[in-house]
Amino acid sequence: MDVPLWLALVVVGALGIKLIRPPWWLVAVILLGGYLLADSFLTPVIDPIAK
Repeated sequence: MDVPLWLALVVVGALGIKLIRPPWWLVAVILLGGYLLADSFLTPVIDPIAK
């Protein structure tokens, strides 16, 4: 099953906020940073670690 990246980010963010209750700005920074890293030149380095 293929899930769009934006949908996965929304679900992970919602679960993180509900379970851990961090500040909203921290959640936004982490999610945006992860999204930007996924499409950067660091992708080949991060990919084996993420799997």
